[in-house]
Formats: sequence, C-alpha cells, structure tokens
Amino acid sequence: MDTKLLAVDYPVLNIFWTMLELFLWVLWFFLLFKIITDIFRSHDLSGWGKAGWVVLVIILPLIGVLAYLIARGQSMGMRDVEQAQQADAAVRAYIRDAAAGPQPEGGGGAGRSHVEDLAKLADLRDRGAISDEEYQKAKDKLLV
Repeated sequence: MDTKLLAVDYPVLNIFWTMLELFLWVLWFFLLFKIITDIFRSHDLSGWGKAGWVVLVIILPLIGVLAYLIARGQSMGMRDVEQAQQADAAVRAYIRDAAAGPQPEGGGGAGRSHVEDLAKLADLRDRGAISDEEYQKAKDKLLV
C-alpha cells in the first residue's frame, strides 16, 4: 500500500477536525457527568426536583445542561468548595490521629502534645501569620 495515497485521502486539516470533535465529545460527557453528580449531591433539591433535572438533562441534553448551569451554576461551585474543604479537614484529622500513635493506658496524652503543636504551627503558616522559615525553625525545635 502506498503511503502517499493515505496522506491524500485524509489531509492534516481533517486530522485536526477529528481531534477537535473527539475533544468536544469528551468535554461534553465530562460536563454531563459533573452535572448529574451535582444534582444528586445537592441537599437543597427535593427528590422530585432531582428527578426533573435528571430527566431534563437526559431527554434534552443541550438545553438541560445550559439551563442547569444558568440556574444552579454558582451553587454548584460552592458545593465543590465545601466538599473539598470537608475532604481536607478529614485528611488533616486522620493525619493527626495517625501521627499521635497509640495512646498510653494511663491517658497521659503526652504523645499528642507535639502533634497538636505541629497542627497549630501549620495553621499559623497557612493563615500567613508566620513565614515558611519561621515554621521550619519552630518545627525543628518541637521535634528535637
């Protein structure tokens, strides 16, 4: 088979057009799944409201997705931020618990004080009250 024949049958512009179509399909499905998960994650919608939005998004996808983004797009972003903050708080709590290790039977809690101090230092650094350099110096003093 001649390679020149293949290049003529499918020019470079058609390759770019095909790639653009594929990208738009992937983008469309990502947006559709994002909206459907947001519908079910929303606590302010009733069951009938969720069913109505899902039917609208599935039956009339273009109109349904655009209507959802116009009507509930801002609250969709706030729910994403809330979920990220909850996940971050859960990870931080897990790390604190794991770093504390097993507690002694007497309940003295001496192992936890360093973890709490490190958590406070990290919180101060995150709020900008102390610099990264000050954070490292204080952390080194705690760990010695």
